[in-house]
Amino acid sequence: MVRYAATPVNPAKSASARGAYLRVSFKNTRETAQAINGWNLERAQKYLEDVLDHKRAIPFRRFAHSIGRTAQGKEWGVQKARWPAKSVNYVQDLLKNAQSNAEAKGLDVAKLKITHIQVNQAPKQRRRTYRAHGRVNAYQSSPSHIELIVSEEEEQVQKADESKKVRLNTRQIGRLAQQQRIAAARK
Repeated sequence: MVRYAATPVNPAKSASARGAYLRVSFKNTRETAQAINGWNLERAQKYLEDVLDHKRAIPFRRFAHSIGRTAQGKEWGVQKARWPAKSVNYVQDLLKNAQSNAEAKGLDVAKLKITHIQVNQAPKQRRRTYRAHGRVNAYQSSPSHIELIVSEEEEQVQKADESKKVRLNTRQIGRLAQQQRIAAARK
């Protein structure tokens, strides 16, 4: 069995999926994963569909050097955003896989939330590109490892309303006693 970088709080209520040595840009995939981290599974799938249709964009925060600006980034409070189709497709496939794993475990798909998503760099794949005057340069790709864990959200329970005991410091106690003495003297 493969180790994940994170362990779910309740493994019985969680499902996971991972992809290794995927030929997809590490930087684009990292930004795509961070955009949906912590989201409800169905909301994340809808968002990624909108990205493929260019209705919404993936915000680029860390790897944003020479990324063009777009008005769709305002939704995230950034100017730099893109629509990395290949990364979105790989992440969608993993979400679909995690959803199937959750259904096989008997979990409620409507309550699934992405609790962990991580993208790591895989070893570079080396090729060569031929340059002028007989020179050769490296032409490497940056593949990725992607892993994610989805967990069933537990229903939020309201905390019992406890009578809060007011704690006063010495100065406040003295002032309160003085006000009570003044009130008693007026009567």
